[in-house]
Amino acid sequence: MTSADTDLFIRPRSVILQPETLCNLDCSYCYLPFRHKRNRMSVEVARTVAESVRPWTAYTTVDVCWHGGEPLATGRAYLGRLMDAFNDLDVKHGVQTNATLVDDAWCEFFTERDMYVGVSIDGGPSDNANRVDRKGAPAYEKAMQGIERLIAHGHEVYAIAVVSDPTPERARRLYSFAVESGISELGVNIEEQEGVNATTNAHDQESVTGFWAELMAAWRENPTIRLRELGRTLAYVEAVLKDQDHASRRPPFIDPLPTVAYDGSVTLISPELAGFGNARGTFSSGHVLDASLDEIISRATGVPWVAEFMSGVDACRNTCPYFDFCGGGHPANRHFEHGRMDGTETDYCRNGKMALLEGVLRVVQPDTVSGADSTA
Repeated sequence: MTSADTDLFIRPRSVILQPETLCNLDCSYCYLPFRHKRNRMSVEVARTVAESVRPWTAYTTVDVCWHGGEPLATGRAYLGRLMDAFNDLDVKHGVQTNATLVDDAWCEFFTERDMYVGVSIDGGPSDNANRVDRKGAPAYEKAMQGIERLIAHGHEVYAIAVVSDPTPERARRLYSFAVESGISELGVNIEEQEGVNATTNAHDQESVTGFWAELMAAWRENPTIRLRELGRTLAYVEAVLKDQDHASRRPPFIDPLPTVAYDGSVTLISPELAGFGNARGTFSSGHVLDASLDEIISRATGVPWVAEFMSGVDACRNTCPYFDFCGGGHPANRHFEHGRMDGTETDYCRNGKMALLEGVLRVVQPDTVSGADSTA
């Protein structure tokens, strides 16, 4: 990579691949544009990606996340062929699934391949109502059966929940659900306006702050599982209190996070931009059959929307007191909320960054940050 590139991006350590666009669910908040169509990644694309990440394995184990659509809709045999392209490389495979297709055979496949498994589920039946199949039937029971099978086979379950109603009561229900379901780690995304989901995600900030505060309080009362957002927040607060350099955002701090679509097109920084574009063209930054991932990343500063996004990040750095915690947000949220990349504050920022930090600080006193709380 060039010096200009290293000024923009940290070293890549992961890649997201879309083996299949089809999804067997039709969740109301889904942002994916092609989830009703069957488009499969070719083995040639997978092999080309594997060659691209080979140099990265010299300094890290590369995370290879298979993300749809619903990746299990690809089928075990074909997904296995795609994964075989990475056989001689130091990589860790993972999958993000809705869990409704998980059976014993899939659990054995995950074990044989030493994969981590992320599951998308929003809570109990009433809180999971947005997750339905193509006929509009609730997906909750099938998802829970999949989660139970994964746990029975010895897999840790890493859950991601989308929350459309961030209130303190919702936080309590969500944490109780995660504990009772045997989930090992929970990530929380406040529903976002992005992709084909045009629903506004503006909320009363006191309610959202109360959501995060209550989630933190529930964890402190019963620290049974890991909480993704709270762990990151506590690590930041601790770094600030210790006056550590990494508490301040200094370039490079942006993860290129290349997302390779089924057809080999590559979108950087925000996976949610894959398949979309604006008046100036697609958000794809290149194609793996034409250039390596390193080459695509190195040319990113010449891509108009990336340059526009970086102007927005600079504006955030100059105006926002939360910048060191947030890092300037994501281009997808800027685009789908503002219609351009160089705006600043978004509802995503307010819900998932500002309210998060304020909510945690309501519960945690500065002299208690170190130690037990850092394991959230």
